Amino acid sequence: MRVVLLGTAAGGGFPQWNCWCPSCRVARHDPQAAKPRRQSSAAISADGRRWFLLNASPDVRDQLAELVPNTPTSIRHVPIEGVLLTDAELDHTLGLVLLREARHLPIFSTSAVCATLERDSRILPVTRAFCDVPVKELLLDTPQALPYRDGSPSGLSVEAFAVPAGPPRFAARDDFGHTVGMLLLDDDTGKMCAFVPACGGLTPSLLDRFAQADVLLFDGTFWTDDELIALGIGDRTARQMDHLPISGPEGSLEQLAALPCRHRIYTHINNTNPMLVEYSPECAAVRRAGLTIGVDGLEINV
Repeated sequence: MRVVLLGTAAGGGFPQWNCWCPSCRVARHDPQAAKPRRQSSAAISADGRRWFLLNASPDVRDQLAELVPNTPTSIRHVPIEGVLLTDAELDHTLGLVLLREARHLPIFSTSAVCATLERDSRILPVTRAFCDVPVKELLLDTPQALPYRDGSPSGLSVEAFAVPAGPPRFAARDDFGHTVGMLLLDDDTGKMCAFVPACGGLTPSLLDRFAQADVLLFDGTFWTDDELIALGIGDRTARQMDHLPISGPEGSLEQLAALPCRHRIYTHINNTNPMLVEYSPECAAVRRAGLTIGVDGLEINV
């Protein structure tokens, strides 16, 4: 199984268009010291040619170029076999509309995510005006095969599981399963990747799940709980926004450092997070703990 990080920033990207926080300033003046990043998304493949997209960000057009290294022989070439959605947030689903030229775009999501896309954001009805968009329901805590667009087996499976988080702020209801993580399995090798871009807390059962994975892609949104408050640009803590901060007692760094995963990688990193600056003490702390700060284009062969 091949895993590619197509975007590693939270909503708004890095640097964010309207932000001049310390991290964004460095990114603008010295991009080598704070590499620009697109909005969070990844892709997996069993053969290196046909891919499943993990969330569809607003940057999807440029991100898909990472998956087509050679000039295709056909006039129209769709490198993705389907899109797996962890939630219905705009930064994870607006890209669906931008993929409408695919003509046939299978989506894999829980019923709660699908309902929000149907009735609240209306992203599914808009996309369906241009494209066939079958939705294959992901049942929680149930391994399911991922078929290719033509129905043939891909050799990959997925298991969705609920994580602590609130629903999108535009959602009319708080349906169970509105935010999930995913275990992605290579059926032939048994290798596994856990994809959890948004998570408000770590429980013993979640840590047990992650311990099974060879690769863990985890929520790295905020460094501290009061990050936005301290900068004077927000009035809610990280936990109030359903993101477990990285630092501090019971932060994600302390807990993930104890896991046996071969690769533990932070993704979905907010533009204000100081670890985005390569020479920062926060970046050094992550590396000392044995974790990786995700960067666009990072590829892992599992």
